[in-house]
Amino acid sequence: MICAKIAQKSDEKKHLLEIWGLNYKSAPIEIREKFIVDDVSPIENAKELVALSTCNRSELITLSESSETVKAWMTKRIPGDIEKYTYHYSDKAAVAHLLRVASGLDSMVLGEPQILGQMKGAYARALAQGQIGPQLGHLFPFVFSVAKKIRSQTGISANSLSVAYTAVSLAKSIFTDLRKATVLLIGAGETIQLVAQHLYDIPVQNIIVANRTVEKSKTLADKISAKAIRIAEIPEVLPEADIVISSTASQLPLIGKGLLERVVKQRKHKPIFMVDLAMPRDIEPEAGQLDDVYLYNLDDLQKVVQENLANRERAAEQAEGIIEIEVNHFLRWQASLESVPTICAYREKMQQLRDSEVEKALKSLQQGKTAEDVVQRLGRDLTNKLMHAPTVEMRRASYEGQSTFLEWVKELFQLRGS
Repeated sequence: MICAKIAQKSDEKKHLLEIWGLNYKSAPIEIREKFIVDDVSPIENAKELVALSTCNRSELITLSESSETVKAWMTKRIPGDIEKYTYHYSDKAAVAHLLRVASGLDSMVLGEPQILGQMKGAYARALAQGQIGPQLGHLFPFVFSVAKKIRSQTGISANSLSVAYTAVSLAKSIFTDLRKATVLLIGAGETIQLVAQHLYDIPVQNIIVANRTVEKSKTLADKISAKAIRIAEIPEVLPEADIVISSTASQLPLIGKGLLERVVKQRKHKPIFMVDLAMPRDIEPEAGQLDDVYLYNLDDLQKVVQENLANRERAAEQAEGIIEIEVNHFLRWQASLESVPTICAYREKMQQLRDSEVEKALKSLQQGKTAEDVVQRLGRDLTNKLMHAPTVEMRRASYEGQSTFLEWVKELFQLRGS
């Protein structure tokens, strides 16, 4: 039974492992949006199939009889020259590509962690639809394991590459428990919305959103269970704020040094952390001169982002080294399947020899021969038959001067020193 299952896996090697796909680098959005492969019905001649779709990529990972199988299927769905927009990997390159994708090395944001969860979801859907067989059933868990290893050993996703997230990360490094801090967000545009979501995920319990239009600040505040105010009310709430993050389109500063001097006194010199993400700036630069005010601007955060990017790029180099090693591990496992038919044939022949000798021994017992004589003869005859073919081949190899073959036999039968 075991031999039959392994032989089945060996048969799968006859099919081509390949990936056809397109992503943010190979195709514009108007092409990508026409080719969504979340739910793919079985493709003719594709033995196994996983369909991966994200906002930045769509890929089909298959085991098929021919490289033309999936290409033909995709040609019907992508207008124009398919090769202009797609990429194709097979066998070793396909395994390496999957590892790079799962590790975040092929993402728009280097090292982003979401793709691994999306790949796991795609694999789970394919499994539920009966589209996973022995090859992909081994490949994908292997990919997930290596991706986890890369993320833990290289820190590829440890540093933020987003200004919004970097602002929140700085705040987390300063406050022991950010959840208990009072945060004032000024503005309601895309950057502040991202900051707000990061804070809400922590979760920060006391957030105030200030905007010129209270309706817009209320829309954002309702999403994160925050309080909405007008910008004109900032002086009233500023003494409560431990953290201020601002990003508006105002042409003049909204918070001056004089206001902050008064606020610091009201706070009894309790420090206030401020991040100005606006251009032009919302907070007078001179405010950063105050002893209890820690003010960061866009340039400060960009330096952190660039440093984090450099760290990720170094981690990516480490990751590529791990991928090269792991791809070779996987290919060696695949290659080992080619020995399965020989192993199965050898086991079957040995079992036939055993059964034949056991049958003769049982007849001898029925004829009244002593158990000791029967066991002795069973051992002697079985040993002679097991040794016959290897002995003949060793003598032939010696006669023909095949020393390499004899060395291999010593290794095979562990005859070291013989």
